[in-house]
Amino acid sequence: MDQYCILGRIGEGAHGVVFKAKHVETGEIVALKKVALRRLEDGIPNQALREIKALQEIEDNQHVVQLKAVFPHGAGFVLAFEFMLSDLAEVVRHAQRPLVQAQVKSYLQMLLKGVAFCHANNIVHRDLKPANLLISASGQLKIADFGLARVFSPDGSRLYTHQVATRAVGCILGELLNGSPLFPGENDIEQLCCVLRVLGTPSPQVWPAPVPLVEVLPDASPQALDLLGQFLLYPPRQRISASQALLHQYFFTAPLPAHPSELPIPQRPGGPAPKAHPGPPHVHDFHVDRPLEESLLNPELIRPFIPEG
Repeated sequence: MDQYCILGRIGEGAHGVVFKAKHVETGEIVALKKVALRRLEDGIPNQALREIKALQEIEDNQHVVQLKAVFPHGAGFVLAFEFMLSDLAEVVRHAQRPLVQAQVKSYLQMLLKGVAFCHANNIVHRDLKPANLLISASGQLKIADFGLARVFSPDGSRLYTHQVATRAVGCILGELLNGSPLFPGENDIEQLCCVLRVLGTPSPQVWPAPVPLVEVLPDASPQALDLLGQFLLYPPRQRISASQALLHQYFFTAPLPAHPSELPIPQRPGGPAPKAHPGPPHVHDFHVDRPLEESLLNPELIRPFIPEG
């Protein structure tokens, strides 16, 4: 810890306190997550090990938070992450009204790119929610907190605990469109009631037909409702994947996704007002004057539909 100067406390998670700090030699600002061991014989908590393993398994990506270093400290250890100014929960909380369409599209597009990248590397996050989607000073969204992440087994041979619940991409899209949680349950039973009230009650014989989501989100565009409906399907295998969702017409109809530098970055309580700085152009950002296949995360998905010659 001697190489860092603590600048303040950012927050506290299930397994440690997070501080804002500056590297003494380089001046780089980072986020330090201090994880204490209750008893040395217990070893490192499983969630911390999973977070370290998941972030080390995948290479650097512009939509996944970067783990810079891991080192021991006292009766515990410290994870050093790139510093992120805010998170998507703060964005929604401080918005004076629901976000405009271009902003919603931009946040969702960045989230889908991060999710698609994780899934391509056989990592399933399992704890996606606005508070775990961090926002940089330049407006970039990055997925963080991989404490519940697992290596994904495509053949279905690996068993997973059923206690893990996540809001997932569809629910996050609904929250961005609505300005508040789509299924605001206070406990397990109330949560189920909220879901069934919107999506219908499944039966052993047949899954319910898609409900008219326009009744829940009357101000959303038809394209947004169509994509949301493909996210919010009961059978998991029928839900649209992140890479497929990036090809949905929702992203290619007006208004187009906003540039990250145009997105709102809320001010944290007691801190100075943040300044957004335009970031460099990204390889997979969508541009009207570029061929569509150059703007996609996985161009091979649409190659069969591109005329030859």
